[in-house]
Amino acid sequence: MKVSNWGKYPEVEAEVFEYNNVDKYIELIHKKKQVIPRGMGRCYGDSALGKNILSTLKLNHLLDFNSEKGILTCEAGVTFEEIIRLFVPKGWFMPVTPGTKFITVGGAIASDIHGKNHHAEGTFSDHVYWMEIITPNGEIKVCSKDGNVELFNLTCGGMGLTGMITKVCFQLFPIETSYIRQESIKAKNLDEIMRIFEESGGWTNSVSWIDCLAKGKSLGRSIMMRGEFAKVSELKTSAQKSNPLKTHKDGKLFVPFDLPSFTLNSLSVKAFNFLYYNKHPSGLKNSIVHYETFYYPLDAILHWNRIYGKNGFTQYQFVLPPQTSREGLIAIIEKIGQRKMGSFLTVLKLFGVQDENFIRFPKGGYTLALDFKINPNLWKFLDELDELVFKYGGRVYLTKDVRMKHDMLMKSYPQSQDFIDKIKLLDPDFKFSSVQSDRVGLTH
Repeated sequence: MKVSNWGKYPEVEAEVFEYNNVDKYIELIHKKKQVIPRGMGRCYGDSALGKNILSTLKLNHLLDFNSEKGILTCEAGVTFEEIIRLFVPKGWFMPVTPGTKFITVGGAIASDIHGKNHHAEGTFSDHVYWMEIITPNGEIKVCSKDGNVELFNLTCGGMGLTGMITKVCFQLFPIETSYIRQESIKAKNLDEIMRIFEESGGWTNSVSWIDCLAKGKSLGRSIMMRGEFAKVSELKTSAQKSNPLKTHKDGKLFVPFDLPSFTLNSLSVKAFNFLYYNKHPSGLKNSIVHYETFYYPLDAILHWNRIYGKNGFTQYQFVLPPQTSREGLIAIIEKIGQRKMGSFLTVLKLFGVQDENFIRFPKGGYTLALDFKINPNLWKFLDELDELVFKYGGRVYLTKDVRMKHDMLMKSYPQSQDFIDKIKLLDPDFKFSSVQSDRVGLTH
């Protein structure tokens, strides 16, 4: 069957195996020459694609919950959406979450996902106590920060190349309400938004939409959103007070078909950016919003990936270290503007300091993520962005990547060769490999 991930590119011919029985996966791993685990397929590129896909979606049982400490043990195919729906009414939320709740726990570890609170809480993997993995030789191993430590560290951000995660035990985050006390601030340019980020270190969550097509004195103009889970005493309306731990509703809006490719172009993106920026009031705006609005605005629109047309899209996300972030961001945003390759889904965040650990993506500095629809001119342009990212000491996120070359990976991830060497010892025949891992040279 034809399979693609959220970006709808590439599409590959694959067999998909989906069981609720771990023994069947072990049997399959022994039998097949190449396999790769896959959850909801919400990574943007080709990291969860291969000839034989091990779907975890039927490994979706909750196994244990310590209601006093908020420690949850579940199978790897349980989604964030399911956990949030069940545990928010009990006063618990995910410790770290990306911009969608439609991902699995196993996938969150493999991609070492981060969110708006990285500077405060790190990545999701930092909140994992232990996990169970089917290794490439078919053994089941439990690993943690205290036992089988190397396997644990290789698996966190390891893109599914160490084996198949089957069970996970991790920490939930206590909340009084399901609402966020949000401040939004309009910034005139890049210098102003970077100053606001630096001043927002005391906030648990911070993120900024950025107009990547603005030029001159307005280059980098942005809207910052920063937030904390509200206390009951901070709720404003009677509806909020009557149901302080209200969960999200199912999305009702949806994109019914792939939009024509001409719908998104530099003019339409520029118009959207202009309207979005200018509709926001100047100065600081305070509000109380639901977690769905703050964390998952796009989840309200089902199949939103169809807006990029039948050829699909890719998200390009990179991080630059603090000392080069300003200069590097200016150079990259200027390049995007010159080439009229703007994205209306452009997000800027400030990462906290994180130690290098194999091929885990986050490190201290600014990270920018941009969506680009697939077209013939895109690949050369992204190669040019790679050159700038490397020049300023940064790197590109593998979970979003669909075209990075081997040299860029090896140059920008200092421990990538160490990762490859350790994977060879664990999996000499590279049984666990993907379209991506072969492309960037991690598994051949």
